[in-house]
Amino acid sequence: MNAHSPQPGDARPATPSPGVAVDARRARWAVSLLFFLNGASFCAILPRYPELVEHIGLSNAAFGLAVGLGPLGGLTAGLTVAALMTRFGSARVSVAAQVVASTVHLAVYVSGSWLWLAVSLFLAAAADAVTDVAMNSHGMRVERRYRRSIMNSYHGWWSLGAVTGGLLGSLAAQIALPTWAQGVLGLVVFGALALLALRGMLPGHDTLEREQAAPGGATAHAAPSAASAAEVPADPAPSGLRIAGMAPRALALVLALGMLLVFAGSTEDAGNTWGALFMTSTYAVGPFVAGMAFVALQGAQTIGRFTGDAVVDRLGDRTTARIGALVSAAGMSFALLVPSPVTAVIGFALAGWGVATLFPAVYRAADEVPGVPHGVGMTVAGWLARLGFFVSPPIIGALADALTLRHALWLVPLYALGILVVSGALAGRDRGAQDGSVRTG
Repeated sequence: MNAHSPQPGDARPATPSPGVAVDARRARWAVSLLFFLNGASFCAILPRYPELVEHIGLSNAAFGLAVGLGPLGGLTAGLTVAALMTRFGSARVSVAAQVVASTVHLAVYVSGSWLWLAVSLFLAAAADAVTDVAMNSHGMRVERRYRRSIMNSYHGWWSLGAVTGGLLGSLAAQIALPTWAQGVLGLVVFGALALLALRGMLPGHDTLEREQAAPGGATAHAAPSAASAAEVPADPAPSGLRIAGMAPRALALVLALGMLLVFAGSTEDAGNTWGALFMTSTYAVGPFVAGMAFVALQGAQTIGRFTGDAVVDRLGDRTTARIGALVSAAGMSFALLVPSPVTAVIGFALAGWGVATLFPAVYRAADEVPGVPHGVGMTVAGWLARLGFFVSPPIIGALADALTLRHALWLVPLYALGILVVSGALAGRDRGAQDGSVRTG
């Protein structure tokens, strides 16, 4: 780490080393802004979920099914991202999809029936899936320019946006701002800022930095660190059985990485979908306090992600994930064993902190698997994450109706156990330390 490296808790992209070009610095700000908007736009809706449930007259199971069907849109649209990026580039795809998402969010706010809510969430998840993969892909381009880990800071900006959106949504609920008015404001503000972000993104083809990092490519950028994605091994010549352009071993590794996102995403969904309802139904708190479960989860994630690059540089992705899984399991178990509004907020916060680095770690690892075509690894891993978002809400909703929501949330410690089991797919501490190459297992 050089003298210009970020200090822990610094909530803005770090000042790069002198060797980082101006366009890369500008692109880092642009990508960070898009991550922020992606988090804020949808998460502003979450504190209004109790109102929508009451207005439409939904049971926990019906609401969970509507939320769970939403990610089917992500599963469907996610399969198209690699092709879209190849044709239009990750910058334009990510921004266009974010503008579409902000438009569809307005439909969620004004939902008047179960079908309306389900269809709106389906379309919102479809747009989000495209934005998610495309903005992470563009973020990887910028990280290769920096030659050190900066992916966690992007996801820190997403979490900061999620916290901001959650707070705004909680405040709007508390002052009884009509949901349609919140939706219109979100479309205008978030859509305009997304278009502004496009102006700062990197020009050129998305494979440019990978080609420069490969043997024989340009080497004008600063030297890599052990946790950066700067050095990408040249892809071996295709041979033998290949599925979606991947050899069976590479596919198995990408699928394992995708399962990590399933467990991490399901942990996040516990706070996103059920946090406000859990606080309301279990402790009968007011709308603003109910939103604090989600805010606590995302706030802790924000801290974990802005400090995550330094932790990953020191410990490696694998050890960081395992420590986080233990913290997540312990925190949520504490909240459920010692029930109170305060312990609930603490438990959700520790669960969020525990999975903070997993999404950036998995996207980085999936993009660096040797022999996997550009964009395919991230697309497949992201697709599996949507599968987790599809399965988790209906299961928790059904368990909540059969038992209680407090009992249903015991699934969160089980997700942490799953992370421990599959974490071997991530890179260890020695990643790239010897020869600058990246090893993912």
